[in-house]
Amino acid sequence: MDIKKEILDKVNVWLSPLFDNQTQEAVKEMMTSSPKELEDSFYKNLEFGTGGMRGIMGPGTNRINKYTLGKATQGLSNYLKKVFTGKEIKVAIAYDCRNNSNTLAKVVADVFSANGIKVFLFTDLRPTPELSFAVRHLSCHAGIVLTASHNPPEYNGYKVYWQDGGQLVPPQDGEIISVIEALEYNQINFNANENLIEYIDNDVDKAFLGASLGAATFNTPQEAKDALKVVFTPLHGTSVKLIPDLLEDAGYSNVHIVNEQAVPDGNFPTVKSPNPEEPEALAMAIELANQTNADIVVGTDPDSDRLGVAVRNSEGVMTLLNGNQTMMLMTNFLLEEWKKQGKLTGNQFIGSTIVSTPMLMELATDYGVQCKVGLTGFKWIAKMIVDFPELQFVGGGEESFGYMVGDFVRDKDAVTSTLLLCEIAAQAKANASSLYQELLKLYTKYGFYKEYLISLTKKGMDGAQEIKQMMIDLRESPLKEINGERVVMVEDYQASTAKNLFTGEEEALTLPKSNVLIYYLEDGTKICARPSGTEPKIKFYFSVNDTLDKVENAREVETILDHKIRNIIEEMNLI
Repeated sequence: MDIKKEILDKVNVWLSPLFDNQTQEAVKEMMTSSPKELEDSFYKNLEFGTGGMRGIMGPGTNRINKYTLGKATQGLSNYLKKVFTGKEIKVAIAYDCRNNSNTLAKVVADVFSANGIKVFLFTDLRPTPELSFAVRHLSCHAGIVLTASHNPPEYNGYKVYWQDGGQLVPPQDGEIISVIEALEYNQINFNANENLIEYIDNDVDKAFLGASLGAATFNTPQEAKDALKVVFTPLHGTSVKLIPDLLEDAGYSNVHIVNEQAVPDGNFPTVKSPNPEEPEALAMAIELANQTNADIVVGTDPDSDRLGVAVRNSEGVMTLLNGNQTMMLMTNFLLEEWKKQGKLTGNQFIGSTIVSTPMLMELATDYGVQCKVGLTGFKWIAKMIVDFPELQFVGGGEESFGYMVGDFVRDKDAVTSTLLLCEIAAQAKANASSLYQELLKLYTKYGFYKEYLISLTKKGMDGAQEIKQMMIDLRESPLKEINGERVVMVEDYQASTAKNLFTGEEEALTLPKSNVLIYYLEDGTKICARPSGTEPKIKFYFSVNDTLDKVENAREVETILDHKIRNIIEEMNLI
């Protein structure tokens, strides 16, 4: 195949003595045996998406390796020294269970220290939320975690946090990217100053666990805790470092761990994908739950920021809840506890995203708190805490199985969320109810909202173009009617417009620009389309709803909603 000149120019740079022999040999091998892979490795530079910089490991500008991470870290070092002139700059670094995460973390630490920046480096793998906590706990100016969340084993990534403990947001991310892109590889300083690298572990663990306990325990009687049977799986990831200890500290002793998945392993040998959003990932945990007659299953992704939850339904069968459902359960419980304590004064808010369930708005209205909605990605929820210091943050989440309890962490936190769910489940069981029954009660009160997600994978350069064209088609030829229901409103977050298709009126959207389209139908149905910021996918989010007069009719109403979603998907030719 013919390779474009601009790609070959990049390849030739990577064949220079600036790059080590192993890298040069790997590039040469691709040139002779895998020209398509060579093209994909060099046709662009890795970009910062909703979850930072994430990609396949290997040589090339579009890959995760010591040079792309070294360049990003050199650029961030330059930016930090410019912003915090004359100060002792400090950064914290954590990493997950992925292959090469520990060595890449040390490369990042080396570059920071080579630039005169003090580094706090965890001695071993740790959950991502602990890194977010550590940034503020250690008064750092920035933080880095080496992770690719729940991506396949060949991936790794680089997430950047600012001094508030939240991920980078515009315009700062753009400013840093500009600094990085202006650099050449020969400007990276890899010569570590070991005197500036301090290793951290137990002290920060204790502080984080103490904060989690304070945020997620609510006077649950010990008898209720003893009666709750929990199955937990870290899916070969980092949460095994903290969640068992946290549950024990909180008084939960009836916890069964999936031993086969308790050993950290970046190859994730027991699952097809370490993504707790997918039922298959929790199959072994559910099997153990059936053996032990457990009440709840919790599984966390490799860096322990997302959690999947399974509970027994009305027939006693283990059923996987989706991220919207767990978010509703946790938010409702927190608001009810704040209400009991007399802490709801009208100066509180909960947070979510534009692709998550609209049901959260109904909840906020009922409790008299604000519900702030941001773009996809937890960095936007963390930014709300910074943007509205006069308001108290209760909790918030997004449909993709992430939740944040209070503001002591500024990213989704599966560690604290696991404890909170155990508290809810224990209290429900003690009151002859269950998590599932509590969810159905919410549906009778606020309406039965059913959400569904379709992710279409489109890999490589051709896939990226296909995703781009799909979004263009949805914009230039918007659907006017779906499943017999007229489209009322189309929100285009790239154009920052909301257009009423009945009146033709347009309003400006105030959120930052993003490649997202949302259709609202006459019957309250909501359909979102957006390319993923971290994976080669385009995602379609569906939300439908109906009234539920009593819990006993839940199955019937859910069947109606499932049928509606299936019809919409078929009409949009997505299957």
